[in-house]
Amino acid sequence: MKGIATDRSASPSGSNGPLPASSADDVRFMRRALELAERGAGRVSPNPKVGAVIVQQGRIVGEGWHAEYGLAHAEVAALIEAGPRATGATAYVSLEPCNHTGKTGPCSEALIAAGVSRVVFAAHDPNPKAAGGAARLASAGIAVSGGVLEREALDQNAPFFFAARGADRPFVTLKLAVSIDGAIVDASRQPGWLTGEEARAAVHALRAETDAIAVGIGTALADDPALTVRHAASPRRAPLRVVFDRGARLPLDGQLVQSARALPVVDFTDGSCPEAESALRAAGIETVVVASAGEALRHLGTRGVRHLLVEGGAALGSSLLAAGLVDQLVIFQAPVILGAGALSAFAALPAQRAGQAPRLRVVERKALGADLMTVYAVSGD
Repeated sequence: MKGIATDRSASPSGSNGPLPASSADDVRFMRRALELAERGAGRVSPNPKVGAVIVQQGRIVGEGWHAEYGLAHAEVAALIEAGPRATGATAYVSLEPCNHTGKTGPCSEALIAAGVSRVVFAAHDPNPKAAGGAARLASAGIAVSGGVLEREALDQNAPFFFAARGADRPFVTLKLAVSIDGAIVDASRQPGWLTGEEARAAVHALRAETDAIAVGIGTALADDPALTVRHAASPRRAPLRVVFDRGARLPLDGQLVQSARALPVVDFTDGSCPEAESALRAAGIETVVVASAGEALRHLGTRGVRHLLVEGGAALGSSLLAAGLVDQLVIFQAPVILGAGALSAFAALPAQRAGQAPRLRVVERKALGADLMTVYAVSGD
């Protein structure tokens, strides 16, 4: 497990002497653990992303992250880098250390064996099979603190926590690229890029972290998308490609159908066009008849899809929002105004009064070149 160069000073003065633990120190080191956790994006599902930092006398002596499903957990990777310097150190972990043997051994026991004196974690592990690490550490005489940057940790692994609460459908992220005036396409209805290269690369990074990518038939007809990960690191498993297509209108000569035998595609229909469905199946598409979007999502849940990225368009996105089936909204806003006749991203939603419309919590907001990406929590707290 590769880490960053070891023995970095994390104190403002750079002192090598003992430094008292403080909430400011805990936040600083936990934020680093959360940053490290992101390095496992796209490679660890269905496990969560986890990062760990080992601190000895105010200095980082070991770092690690869960890099690949089935390989060492973050704590073990960080302890390996720290070596004997872990004795008497504080370990910062973005998720409560596990307390069970799965593909790897219990991280709680690894921390005890290494001789750490304190463990700080962000969020409790919701998996009953893996939970209990904090109690096991405390029983071994190790000081344990939890809840440091908990909100950030919960957001980082929102699909994991959503599944752990017993959801029967995937965590749904709706991605939309819009103009300043909230439109997804101009009055001509001709496809074209709203956002720049940095934003488009960020979309592919989102794709790499999901189990499935979905579009509505309108987007499939207008854009002929491939729905593959191209401008980001390859995920451990290519996402399943999904089309919401009541009338089985997916074109036989389009990219999705032409590549279906290499990368699976599920086409959700209403069963009203058996001949068209038969032609799609003959071309390698899996057709599934459902009565609603909710039923389609539950079907995906039975297939192990924990995180679904919905990329378009206005009709599908609005219907999912109206049905309460969106958990996270990712908006890429381009610095353009499309004006009269442009298609609003939310035109199909019921009207809301300005003072009564629910206000969404902002999870993240950052500039990507000239564009602005904002992540909103739609479900949960």
